[in-house]
Amino acid sequence: MLKQTLAALTTVATLVAGPALADTKMPFALDWKFEGPSAAYLAAVDQGYFADAGLEVEVSAGQGSLDAIPKVATGAFPVGFADINSLIKFLDQNPGAPVIAAMMIYDKPPFAVIGRKSLGIETPKDLEGKVLGAPPPDGAWAQFPAFATANGLDMSKITVEPVGFPTREPMLAEGKVDAVTGFSFSSYLNLVRLGVPEEDISTILMADYGLALYGNAVIVNTDFAAANPELVKGFLAAVAKGWTDVIADPEMGAKAVAKRNPAADLALEQRRLELAIAANVVTGYTKANGMGGIDPDRMAKALEQVAETYEFQNAPDAALYFTDAYLPEGNFPLD
Repeated sequence: MLKQTLAALTTVATLVAGPALADTKMPFALDWKFEGPSAAYLAAVDQGYFADAGLEVEVSAGQGSLDAIPKVATGAFPVGFADINSLIKFLDQNPGAPVIAAMMIYDKPPFAVIGRKSLGIETPKDLEGKVLGAPPPDGAWAQFPAFATANGLDMSKITVEPVGFPTREPMLAEGKVDAVTGFSFSSYLNLVRLGVPEEDISTILMADYGLALYGNAVIVNTDFAAANPELVKGFLAAVAKGWTDVIADPEMGAKAVAKRNPAADLALEQRRLELAIAANVVTGYTKANGMGGIDPDRMAKALEQVAETYEFQNAPDAALYFTDAYLPEGNFPLD
């Protein structure tokens, strides 16, 4: 046990040491499996963008944001990818933990209500008088109270049916519920695979209906970043190039995913990537302001909405959760 502890401490010390050599290893912890939305990071590896920045980057799959955040906070990984709302709660519960978001990727989070037009679901108000299927641990369901408040929904008129993740979309496909909560691109594609016509699917993205929350961001270990600011800047610039490439050529991005995940359905992952790009990455804000940054006023409102469903132990402060110190002035252009 002692040897393992010393080995772990040595790893952390190596990660936070600086300045680093040209072949610096900078492992990157994803929040999920190798699927369409992870294509940008894999493309950045394949295109040599990380290598050009003097970095040797290995992208590791994950098991959710609550898996990725501690990996970065402990220094096991200097960089990762996670939901900023989960990060906000983690830092509130672990004050001073050395982790912060440094580049916003999902300007709009994928939290959504997915319904069927044939069942009368097209707008938030349509949920009243209907049955909503929601897995209790679902990230989108966790945001539903703030979404309901923003849209003036009468929760007493909505029948909420707890469902499991595996049964969520099948129940909607069978008409046993009228809508479900979920991630926009995943639930949408699951319904298509179950034979629901695309024209019958309504995706109500919470970010388009009053939810100010941001989504996933690149997170960094603050000790590592303080010791190696130029490496972090180079890493983020390479990530931006990867996103620019897969936005221009989603098929290439899907092939980068399939290269790591031979069981992946190439067409499905390309479609998943395209949906994420259109709904979450390329938005009105990022077109106008570039990729990577946040709007302070929106973040302030987002923290208020987080507080609707989460009791802060400490006064919320956006500066604790996000920094633009490693971004270029004007952020990263999307073209």
